[in-house]
Amino acid sequence: MSTHREVSNGLIRGVCIGTGYFSQFQYDAWSRIPEVDIAAVSDLNKESADKMMHDYGLERYYADYKEMIDQEQPDFVDIITRPEIHYEMCKYAAKKGVHIICQKPLAPTYEESEKIVKVAEDYGVRLMIHENFRWQPWYREVKKTFLNQKLGNLHSIYFRLRPGDGWGDDAYLNRQPYFREYPRLLMYETGVHFIDVCRFLGGEIKSVYAYLKRLNPVIEGEDSGIITLILENGASVVFDANRYNEIECEDPRYTMCEFRIDGSKGHLEMDIAGNISTKMLGQATQPHDYRHNHHGFAGDCCYALQKHFVECMISGEPFESTGADYLKTLQVVEACYQSAESGQVVLLT
Repeated sequence: MSTHREVSNGLIRGVCIGTGYFSQFQYDAWSRIPEVDIAAVSDLNKESADKMMHDYGLERYYADYKEMIDQEQPDFVDIITRPEIHYEMCKYAAKKGVHIICQKPLAPTYEESEKIVKVAEDYGVRLMIHENFRWQPWYREVKKTFLNQKLGNLHSIYFRLRPGDGWGDDAYLNRQPYFREYPRLLMYETGVHFIDVCRFLGGEIKSVYAYLKRLNPVIEGEDSGIITLILENGASVVFDANRYNEIECEDPRYTMCEFRIDGSKGHLEMDIAGNISTKMLGQATQPHDYRHNHHGFAGDCCYALQKHFVECMISGEPFESTGADYLKTLQVVEACYQSAESGQVVLLT
């Protein structure tokens, strides 16, 4: 039975769980959305919570997220924690009739991700996954302006990822040290973003072939791979990635990759700094001017995503990244690991 409270036009009341490294981008985005009031924050690390509260003008702190939800009775909760505790938190919020926006990875396993989606459905609350890469301005621009229009029919997409943050004995320690412990890393934590971008740009995926390996011996999971996807429309995608090697750029984490899209009328390329150029067949290369900036994370994609969440909460329109839809992205991640283990192409049904 549905127990969720309806959200009407006006101020939406939220609470946040988690004040780790990445949460700063989400708190900053909430602070710039006038329709939202973040009433309280919860984290076991009070020192970390105090800093976030000071930086973004938050007034109330709870060590226990359950007490926070009970006391504050919010319209939604933003879960910005490690995936191991997402199910427990989502289940508690759903039982209380509180809508959910949850950070990725959604859960340690696909089966637990399914449980999160189901518990939200069972209690009638709305669930959106904080999958922010599709909200980066370069992907929104490519989708809006070029795909199925100027470039014609999609032939192929190529991503080249070299953030250079995963080499050396101290890899990941300065930002997200738990990356070192993940038994799965590249596809589980990073590649999932690009699979979701592929679905956003090109549609559903029908087959996967993946070669994965570990370059840095101080970490547990894989940090390098070549992944080939075939889309249902026949286009191919290559994800050429490793987090070990570097690329020449002032801020390689701004876009985290270069990419190229080929179509029946020409191609488009984006460099690591977010500059886009196009070349129609038989014509000269042309730069494409569009708006993107360095505020927040990766072109302010957290703000764009969270603004979308708020607009849908008010209007009742569906989220782009519902839990049910995001399971399709996670199925492809699982297929990558199956392919890498078997050495075979994995077909998706």
